[in-house]
Amino acid sequence: MYPLIFLIAIAASATPGLPDVASGVLPDFARLNDAATVLVDHRNARAIRVDFGHDASWPNIAFDAGDAPWDWSAHAGIRVGLFNPGNESVALNLRVDNAGANGIDHCNTVQQRIEAGSAAEIVLYFNTADRKRFWGMRGIPVRGPMGTGAPLNLAAITGWQLFLSQPESPSSILITSAELFGQGGDLAEKVPFPFIDRYGQYRYMDWPGKVRTDGDLRRVYDADRREDLIPDRDAYGGWTGAPAREATGWFRTEQIDGRWWLITPEGHRFFSAGVNCVGTWERTFIEQRDAWFEWLPEADDGRFKAAFGYARGAHSMAETIGGEGRTFGFYTANLIRAFGPDWAPKWRETAIARLRGWGFNTLGNWSQHDVMRDGDLPFVASLSIAGVRPIEAASGYWARMMDVYDPGFAPAVDAAVQRGVEAWRDNNRCIGYFVDNELAWEGILGGVLASGPDQPARQAFEDFLAARHGDIGALNAAWGTSHTEWAEIREAGASQAAREDLDAFLHAFAARYFQTVKEAIARHAPNQLYLGARFASAPAPAVRACADHADAVSFNLYAPELSGDRAAHYASLGKPVIIGEFHFGATDRGMFHPGLVPVASQEDRGAAYVRYVESLLRHPAVVGAHWFQYVDEPVTGRSYDGENYNIGLVDVTDRPYAKLVESAADLHRRMYTVRQAAQSPAPED
Repeated sequence: MYPLIFLIAIAASATPGLPDVASGVLPDFARLNDAATVLVDHRNARAIRVDFGHDASWPNIAFDAGDAPWDWSAHAGIRVGLFNPGNESVALNLRVDNAGANGIDHCNTVQQRIEAGSAAEIVLYFNTADRKRFWGMRGIPVRGPMGTGAPLNLAAITGWQLFLSQPESPSSILITSAELFGQGGDLAEKVPFPFIDRYGQYRYMDWPGKVRTDGDLRRVYDADRREDLIPDRDAYGGWTGAPAREATGWFRTEQIDGRWWLITPEGHRFFSAGVNCVGTWERTFIEQRDAWFEWLPEADDGRFKAAFGYARGAHSMAETIGGEGRTFGFYTANLIRAFGPDWAPKWRETAIARLRGWGFNTLGNWSQHDVMRDGDLPFVASLSIAGVRPIEAASGYWARMMDVYDPGFAPAVDAAVQRGVEAWRDNNRCIGYFVDNELAWEGILGGVLASGPDQPARQAFEDFLAARHGDIGALNAAWGTSHTEWAEIREAGASQAAREDLDAFLHAFAARYFQTVKEAIARHAPNQLYLGARFASAPAPAVRACADHADAVSFNLYAPELSGDRAAHYASLGKPVIIGEFHFGATDRGMFHPGLVPVASQEDRGAAYVRYVESLLRHPAVVGAHWFQYVDEPVTGRSYDGENYNIGLVDVTDRPYAKLVESAADLHRRMYTVRQAAQSPAPED
């Protein structure tokens, strides 16, 4: 156990509020809560190792301005270089405070997971009041991505801290650097309106290949290289360089010499290198934003009719217009300019040829139906279950979790699956189905505990506990509680028995979900695979239940690579694993947000793709990885939730990101030999 508050009396850097990490010392305004520090050498430099305990709920190292707040108004954010020397990943939080900060109010917070044995940066872009001018955007001009929390007064920063959130065990992190970055100042002066040009690009930045005329748009396609088809591939992209397996006429899975594979209808091993959202539907709000854009067509301009839309029920970041309004797609408009009235089939032909030339062999989730139907690439299809009563007291980012004990759950699943597979059940290029996406598994237990007596999941929970313990007295003895009846149970407490009961109920809940979906797919699409529910939040009991019932377990994994404890977990599941989403982005081509895994440049995006996918190819359980997504999100934010990430293989003008796609193509040409080499025994001395 570490001292609750401990003052370290050493020196500060020239930047107010930051430690001079290179000197290997801490400033005298550093404070520790359930933590200790050690100065260490790391990769030929000094670093500060912070050893976090787990007795406090929020062990932290904090830097306190005291009575003289720091002025950080000249900067856009703070970043801290880190290294995790341990054997398990660590979820570290960074918080920046004004006076009165309490973890929710008067502060900005961001979280970064650092994989075992890996370096990372935790980056927080300050949320400031002037960003309201740029509503509906996750990242804004000049500043970039915004931190979560209330707008900060950057002239009066009272402190910042690195902390863990309710850790279950001790862990250590090395601080290797700390700096402020970017430009502060008045955004209205720095970014005058309009700031978006007629092609949907940022006006106040130049970069190689920026489109300036309609002729430039048409010349985008002159640079396309039609790559020869990769040798040693069957008609589906399977590898003919290894002995064939049983050909069933459909995609299936098989474990060969301890390594999982997808098997093509012709019987060849297949690693699914896919791309999500191959489509043209991206739209951004233009409602109450006319001044933002250098050009918009008249609403009755028939040439651009396909680029207009109207969105309702935005998830977030459109509160200014009540969550609904007119939308426009600059990507679609640019395709119309480039290809003319027949833009849609010409785009589809171009996109499929590009994907094949770059070595991709799968159309990923949410791809346009005409591309799936009329192309010749294998694909996955996506289904969603709707119309089921939620767990009323649960929480969830996208939505509350549905109540699988509600009588309407099984009929809703059957109807959704029957409807969703109808177009694809007889198509043997369809590998299988993802059902739902990033469900709120993390909100189930708290929601069930807080729900009323008429909630079916609550009733099932009470029945579950009664079956395990017999009577309330036995439960109290096990949990260390004093309930008089089952309905009183609103908190589980901290006992091992309570944790085991909650985990067991979560497993039962998840098993009911996955089994019901699996049985529906077996009824309505018996020749195709059930690919799971694309975990973001992934509690172990829910993941085990998926592995028990689905043909593959899918994760949306945003990280530099697959390594450490996560890699070991995937290997332990006894089922193949598919990565449903990953990406890397930068802000060197006029975009304001790099996405969920930032890198410095377009060249770095290519290197990051290779590193990530190679780590998957070497893993015995992983059978596929699907990049999110085909085209960049609109620079002014997609209408649903304001995402405006540089995550495309192509930009808004349909120009490919050359370094990214060339790196991907090179890896795809050799991906089967990489995977084969990973399973070969090491040569003997």
